[in-house]
Amino acid sequence: MREQAYANFSDLLLTMRIKPGQFLTQKELVSMTDMSLATVRELIPRLEADGLIKAIPQRGLQVTHIDMNLIKNAFELRLILEKRAIEHFAKHADDTQIDELLDEHLAILEQAKQEVTTSLIEQAQHADWHLHDAIITKLDNEIISNIYKVNAIKIRLIIADKSRIWPGNLERIFSEHLKILGALKRRDAEAAIAAMEEHILSAKQNAFSD
Repeated sequence: MREQAYANFSDLLLTMRIKPGQFLTQKELVSMTDMSLATVRELIPRLEADGLIKAIPQRGLQVTHIDMNLIKNAFELRLILEKRAIEHFAKHADDTQIDELLDEHLAILEQAKQEVTTSLIEQAQHADWHLHDAIITKLDNEIISNIYKVNAIKIRLIIADKSRIWPGNLERIFSEHLKILGALKRRDAEAAIAAMEEHILSAKQNAFSD
């Protein structure tokens, strides 16, 4: 039940039904997560430990808000995790998995030449997250995966608030992904690391500048 409550809360955040900086009461969390008060009370310390909420005396629970410090810290952690993960992926991923990721990106870019629809943007955002999630998953390291999942929530909050994929940046983001995937296809770990670093720093810069 605690895991389900955490998943429900994360979904509320990522769909912006709970907003960064918003204040909530325990009763509101019970209603929004559709969980019992006892479960929510057990959930709160975990959310606090993960930096997703903060208890403010006499005001309630404040959802983490997007600021320069959060952007800086979340992207620095992302660099550390994903540079290690992409090196491992380049050496150990199956050819089929790399080809599937590459085909997914190429298909979206081909459709974008015709028309960039709302549905295509959603597909592109899914493909973006799918690539990064797959790379981390391949490490098969539960500790890293758990750290990544919490940080990914913060990154996706930043993206939703600052620099989510839209028609004007789809081609740029996917060209960065194709550079990563091209290096993976060649099994060039050093080039994959460099391309991943370039991609993450580009996303960080856009988050700061938007």
